[in-house]
Amino acid sequence: MKKAVFLDKDGTLVVDVPYNVDPDKIVLSDHCLKGLKRLQEDGFLLILITNQSGIARGYFKEEDLIAVEKKIRELLGHEEIVLDGFYYCPHHPDGVINSLAIDCDCRKPEAGMLFRAAQEMGVNLNLSWMIGDILNDVEAGNRAGCKSILIDNGNETEWLLNERRKPLAKVKNIDEAAVYILEKHGKQVGGM
Repeated sequence: MKKAVFLDKDGTLVVDVPYNVDPDKIVLSDHCLKGLKRLQEDGFLLILITNQSGIARGYFKEEDLIAVEKKIRELLGHEEIVLDGFYYCPHHPDGVINSLAIDCDCRKPEAGMLFRAAQEMGVNLNLSWMIGDILNDVEAGNRAGCKSILIDNGNETEWLLNERRKPLAKVKNIDEAAVYILEKHGKQVGGM
């Protein structure tokens, strides 16, 4: 079984531009490349897990995410980082597209996307981590049996805490998260 780092997209891996599907506006977050490279070198799969309620809300079409995924893979590829998986939830209970206006088991804080990725990619969730910028990301990771890290960048506004929403650590960026993860796995890591 493989180990993985599941990454939230908006506000974590890429700069948050609400409901953006314009590839020209996709920019990787600061302080992520060194950490992602080190995690990949240590054998972690890198899997993106993202809620995309803009589809259910009718803001953009599902196929518009193809260009977004391609751009993210391209940006990471410039640094020889491979995105191993790209999973998204198109649902939202308040959506205007009836078939997508549902309560589902994949929309974070539910863990359905992580379970699906683990099954399809042979990932051991107990050896894996979830990194995100809001507590719904943390909760999804914890529900799946992963260890979870919160990037405390000001995007969480509710701070509704309970045991499921408690991160193992709070950090400023993915590079810091990578140091934490690698040290927990017994690796000697200098600052990034």
